[in-house]
Amino acid sequence: MNTSPRQKILIVDDEPDIRELLEITLGRMKLETFSARNLGEAQALLQREHFDLCLTDMRLPDGTGLELVQHIQQRDPHLPVAMITAYGSLETAINALKAGAFDFLTKPVELPRLRELVSSALRLPTAGGLSTAIERRLLGDSPPMANLRRQIDKLARSQAPVYISGESGSGKELVARLIHEQGPRAGQPFVPVNCGAIPSELMESEFFGHRKGSFTGAVEDKPGLFQAAHGGTLFLDEVADLPLSMQVKLLRAIQEKAVRSVGGQQETVVDVRILCATHKDLEAEVSAERFRQDLYYRLNVIELRVPSLRERRDDIEALAMHVLKRLAKDTGQPEARLHPQALEALKNYRFPGNVRELENVLERAHTLCENRTIEAQDLRLSEGNCTADGAMADLTQVDNLEDYLESVERKLILQALEETRWNRTAAAQRLSLSFRSMRYRLKKLGLD
Repeated sequence: MNTSPRQKILIVDDEPDIRELLEITLGRMKLETFSARNLGEAQALLQREHFDLCLTDMRLPDGTGLELVQHIQQRDPHLPVAMITAYGSLETAINALKAGAFDFLTKPVELPRLRELVSSALRLPTAGGLSTAIERRLLGDSPPMANLRRQIDKLARSQAPVYISGESGSGKELVARLIHEQGPRAGQPFVPVNCGAIPSELMESEFFGHRKGSFTGAVEDKPGLFQAAHGGTLFLDEVADLPLSMQVKLLRAIQEKAVRSVGGQQETVVDVRILCATHKDLEAEVSAERFRQDLYYRLNVIELRVPSLRERRDDIEALAMHVLKRLAKDTGQPEARLHPQALEALKNYRFPGNVRELENVLERAHTLCENRTIEAQDLRLSEGNCTADGAMADLTQVDNLEDYLESVERKLILQALEETRWNRTAAAQRLSLSFRSMRYRLKKLGLD
């Protein structure tokens, strides 16, 4: 006989018919329900009882569901909240996700979708233990990394689409995997796809699948990436590289939560969480009309920025030690040590390729060094990206014009900000930039 306590669900809606429908459906799932007709009753119940999930209507007689989401975020941030909105109220649903809601339902409530959402929410890990798991995979104790871990912890408990921005090699895919692995979809597929690596003529087939005989070479039915990720997460890396024609089809698949394979007659319902990333500035791509604005708003519900290695130089030593331990294990050789001058050289290097470049540099040095000691010369760092106490490289040492110009731009902007006590508007005027242009440069350089 099972004597374990039933999980408790709080239902908040002023319509008796909706409350009754939810109570009956959840009761059949062996869940205990508590109902409130308004915001005040809900807050009173939250004080008295511990709940495993809250379902709330957006419009309440004495407030809004958003107020309830914010109330719960302040007092019990690990309690998932799902918003029930009127059909077509996409903006409301997005606002709820940004405020911290787990997911949303639209009226009229579809019972299969309700059961799916509730089951997913109840699979969320309980409070505690998440940060430890993330720390083991995401190394570094610098303030930017501590902040990134906190954000991953929070976003893992949501179903909101996340746009992960950051430079090449900074670890965007690792961040996406951690969001997936710490959430309720952890036991389901994580499907990464490099959007820039798929030939344009094969994109529709790759994303949505195809039926046998639909085109030359289609010798059998093949599921697409959306079908492969069903129940889990689809990670769209370098999403800015998608051609406009494919962006339209992707937008429809996300909106309808259904795909039609090439040559198919029926749409297939898919349940995927979308995470995307790019090293480009998506907002700038929208302004240049290379990326659809409507797709941008669907993908960029929440933006998560991964810091560059330049912004967390204090983590370089810990990262280097980790890489060297892994190399020793992989090669079966004794672990190499970094000479203090080599470590200093690493800390003074700009790392345009970020963590990926650090790994490559150390792997090469691990092979070249003698007596298991990596000297500064073994690193073979590009002199154009080396600095002395943070100063710019001398022009005669520059071998990468783009990186050199970026370093000049960074120095001038920092100088203007310091002279204006970090007043961005005044700094922009001093540099004869529009405020929008200044904001774009700050974001690009990781200074926002």
